[in-house]
Amino acid sequence: MFRPLELFIGLRYTRAKRRNQFISFISTVSIVCIAISVIALITVMSVMNGFDYQMRARILGAISHATVSGVGQSLEDWPRTLKVATANPHVLGAAPYVESEAMLLARRSSGALVRGIEPALEPKVVDIDKHMVEGSLDALKPGSWNIVLGKELAMTLGVSVGDRVTMAVPELRATPMGGVPRMRGFHVAGVFELGMEQFDSGLALVNMSDAEKLNSLSGPTGIRLRLDNLFNARPVARELADELGQVYRVQTWMDTNANLFAALSMEKMVMFVILSLIILVAVINLISMLMMLVTDKQADIAILRTLGATPRSIMGMFMVQGVLVGFVGIGFGVGLGSLLSWKLPGIIKWIEHTFHVTFLSPDVYYISEVPSRLDWHDVGSVALLTFTFSLLATLYPAWRASRTQPAQALRYE
Repeated sequence: MFRPLELFIGLRYTRAKRRNQFISFISTVSIVCIAISVIALITVMSVMNGFDYQMRARILGAISHATVSGVGQSLEDWPRTLKVATANPHVLGAAPYVESEAMLLARRSSGALVRGIEPALEPKVVDIDKHMVEGSLDALKPGSWNIVLGKELAMTLGVSVGDRVTMAVPELRATPMGGVPRMRGFHVAGVFELGMEQFDSGLALVNMSDAEKLNSLSGPTGIRLRLDNLFNARPVARELADELGQVYRVQTWMDTNANLFAALSMEKMVMFVILSLIILVAVINLISMLMMLVTDKQADIAILRTLGATPRSIMGMFMVQGVLVGFVGIGFGVGLGSLLSWKLPGIIKWIEHTFHVTFLSPDVYYISEVPSRLDWHDVGSVALLTFTFSLLATLYPAWRASRTQPAQALRYE
């Protein structure tokens, strides 16, 4: 009459637990523990995804997907190199640059990486123009001797837009008093803020022709490229290296930041494994609940066996209950975990504002805000892993129930 019989009786056992309220309580605890562990795992994975995405976006907002450079200080025949690079169908933009280290002097001094750029071409490869706090990259005209500083670097030097900064490059100039470094004054024409300490405190931009004159170069030191797919950087780099020849070197963002992104990937995997063990601990409550339920239902199992129920049917009845508890816990966990991951940045900001605390100091971390990026593939993986653990947790108690002998179970009934 009732088909399938295992599902019907399993659901009936799940609903009817008035005889033993403690088993019902353990079942509720199992659902809550599974839900909490799923929420924790989804939230942590979302935060890790947010960190990875923000790191890639902010780093690639200041550096290029690929860089073509020469064996010497300057790039020979760079117009041809630029033409060959832009002819590649995977290259969306290209811009020459001059890069050197220098000491900046104002009210205070600080070392910086000075990058000479072409303001008209720079937005094709990076997004610094979208992060300008004051001024504009258009002020970096040839012969203007203007400079754009990172926000933290400007604060360290104690300057703002309109102030003067003296730059000293590590190129000695012969004078009657001996060798002295080459120095030149610049006017601060703008300030940018990428939100990463590495660039905000150590990067300065000038016009490329001014950088060439200051460093006594006859051309740019390289060409920076933006690709249509940043994960396709290495194959494109190999193609360009074959076309340009051995006197050119092509590097990708994966080469220059390989250790950082490998560490992020490893950290995400380790966190997933650790929090998966928390789910495993939560599933132990499910095993305890089923074992007590099997003990409580010994007489019912014996009667079902005498009526013709097979051991497989008995096993299926108790597996239905364990899977149902796991399914309910997963449902609550996925729903609340997704909601928490979605609202987490706002919640963190509210906590910081209300209690005057800072979770991520910009002086220590690359990112000053707690990011969160919900990936439904991760949600599916967490749900599938938890369901698998819940299913495996039902096997031993259900097997014990299927091994019940009717005569022994009904002896004292």
